[in-house]
Amino acid sequence: MAFGGFTDEAFEFYEGLQADNSKSYWTAHRETYERHVREPMAKLCAELEEEFGAVKLFRPFRDLRFSKDKTPYKTHQGGHTSEGFYLHLDADGLMAAGGMYAPTPEQLRRYRNAAGSETSGKELQAIVDDLRSDGMEIAGDRLKTRPRGTPPDHPRLELLRHRSLYAHKGWPADPWMLTPEVVTRVREAWRRLRPLVDWGRRHTGPPDFTR
Repeated sequence: MAFGGFTDEAFEFYEGLQADNSKSYWTAHRETYERHVREPMAKLCAELEEEFGAVKLFRPFRDLRFSKDKTPYKTHQGGHTSEGFYLHLDADGLMAAGGMYAPTPEQLRRYRNAAGSETSGKELQAIVDDLRSDGMEIAGDRLKTRPRGTPPDHPRLELLRHRSLYAHKGWPADPWMLTPEVVTRVREAWRRLRPLVDWGRRHTGPPDFTR
């Protein structure tokens, strides 16, 4: 069955989970999650699969082993492709993203080598500038200073500070999100993000997702 849109119940479910992130809330509302979040998200991803590849949906349970925050459930439903495209739904709406999320030390080394070079680095800067001018937000974890050995006047110092680099576009939970228009908007966003995703795969290797 084709994706027909999300429902108000999906956003209300996450509003409730933010207020009461407990096993009792989850147990009482699990059917709502399955019917109004997980199932439509899977249908949305299936609509995008032919062009972008299969989307793997994340489990709703948080990994608490190394976290001081012991709330058991994620307050969003996320999914990603093997290439580096990402999307998630939460109480506020929907977000589509693409890029480098949790690089290994070797991937980060390759990223900085490529971002620092005159050819691939200038290409990356042009991609980032183009996405920013198109309304995308550039995000990622960054060093407060600069990588060791990097001159303070390096022309791409801001890119070199990144320990992860991705761009994203979000939409609030407006009425159109209850329709198939969601597919069109995510598809268009991922197409705009493809140059960044492709650059990352060429120069750093496949993404490493840890969510």
